[in-house]
Amino acid sequence: MARIVLRIRLISGDHLDLTYEEPGAAEDVTVQHAVTALAGDNGMLRCRHGDRDIVLYARGVAAVEIAPRGAVL
Repeated sequence: MARIVLRIRLISGDHLDLTYEEPGAAEDVTVQHAVTALAGDNGMLRCRHGDRDIVLYARGVAAVEIAPRGAVL
């Protein structure tokens, strides 16, 4: 299972550190899937913030950083 950490900067200026997992995929494929999902017509991605499930909607996102080793959650 590939797990990546996304630092999401919102339009408001706040930021969130989220984890995104994709079973059975390599890390580079997982990164591509996350970026494609946010760029799509629906523009949403299911993630985790600590022990909470979150649905991230792209319309509030200003920037996405991908941490290779993970951010502090």
